[in-house]
Amino acid sequence: TVVNFNPLYAEEELEFQIEDSETDIMVTFDLHATYDKTLKMLDRTRLNHIIVCRFVDILPFPKNILFPLVKSREIVTWERDDRHVDFDDLMANDGTFKSVKINPEKDVALLQYTGGTTGVPKGAMLTHANLSANTEQCLIAFDGVGHGTEKMLGVIPFFHVFAMTVVMNLAVRIGAEIIAVPRFDLKETLKLIHKKKPTCFPAVPAIYNAIANSPMRHKYDLTSLKRCISGGAPLPVDVKKTFEAETGCVLVEGYGLTETSPVASVNPLNGVNKKGSIGRPLTGTDIKLVDPESNRVVERGEKGEVCIKGPQVMKGYWKNTKATKATFYDDNYLRTGDIAMQDDEGYFFVVDRIKDLIITNGYNVYPRHVEEAIYDHEAVEECIVGGLPDQKRGEIVKAWVKLKDGYSLSEAEIRMFLENKISKIEMPKIIEFRTDPLPKTMIGKLSRKDIIAEEAQS
Repeated sequence: TVVNFNPLYAEEELEFQIEDSETDIMVTFDLHATYDKTLKMLDRTRLNHIIVCRFVDILPFPKNILFPLVKSREIVTWERDDRHVDFDDLMANDGTFKSVKINPEKDVALLQYTGGTTGVPKGAMLTHANLSANTEQCLIAFDGVGHGTEKMLGVIPFFHVFAMTVVMNLAVRIGAEIIAVPRFDLKETLKLIHKKKPTCFPAVPAIYNAIANSPMRHKYDLTSLKRCISGGAPLPVDVKKTFEAETGCVLVEGYGLTETSPVASVNPLNGVNKKGSIGRPLTGTDIKLVDPESNRVVERGEKGEVCIKGPQVMKGYWKNTKATKATFYDDNYLRTGDIAMQDDEGYFFVVDRIKDLIITNGYNVYPRHVEEAIYDHEAVEECIVGGLPDQKRGEIVKAWVKLKDGYSLSEAEIRMFLENKISKIEMPKIIEFRTDPLPKTMIGKLSRKDIIAEEAQS
């Protein structure tokens, strides 16, 4: 069973996940940034072996020659003992193996831990059937994809379930070349697209936004891109329009979560893309919208919690029967915590997360709706809307905004712009303009959680 670990985890987070998942073997690089923390876990946890990979082996020429010379201090000299395995030694064999009998629908292939935004991280048990099914579903959604002819650009890390399925597993399934980027860098990514000519480019909205708004984009040929799928966070309509105009590539929004391996719905690459929609359910997937209080299935046009049933839905949470039971609704439908509505043509529109809902003076305010209205202004590059505690109103609405380079905008101007787009209740009480990029997660999603934590500390 594979367990994905974030290399930026603090030691306490590593220790928790190793013990909770019962991890015995860790694969890592010979770099101080990852190896040093892993080595400590041999003494502090149940971990008993480290497989060490040479970082320079994955670097292209001439970086594989220059890195040991320029970055020698970052490379680890590790102990050659019975607790370590050299990856080169592990691979020095004739490739024969003894097959293992599995039950694809019951045996767990992957423990994928949730981010822990709602408490202690939980390990979603994804079976072999879950992962295989979602890869096939994505293949169908990537309409017209060629086998053995595509190039997949991977700028989001493979330990994240979105990249693991839509970049890595799908690329292996169709025999695509994977152009792997260790860390997103705007200029390097533009150069790679220009030079390597990738055709598929799954990513998060913040990455598409950075490309669409970069003054450097005109220096590079981006027209090789044919299929771009956005996931991990809501895709602002303005970002979609600008990116498509600059590249000529269709950019569609998908939807999913760790517990669904992760993709549950997507807009068609060759078909109608609706503004602000997460599209329709993938093949073999059923989505119900349920009133979170009464458990009543709502009518089309009404708001309800997204509940998903399909072959990609997890088996449950590892060693957490209580959380598993609370997460499933009527006949194995997974409760997502997201509020959405469905139109007459079957397209779904996520309004917001239940836990991100702002209640001010007893009225519900959905941050995503306010963010979309702010993104409509041509000067806005990034925006996060969140709720802050307030003694009189319960919560108030605050917006954090970063403007595009070369643009200026006052608080009065943005309020005037929003007057006909949102109600007075939704209008932010505080608008803070920032010159630096807004906080993001490891995969590049704008992080409401982090910016609210910053606000609480200040």
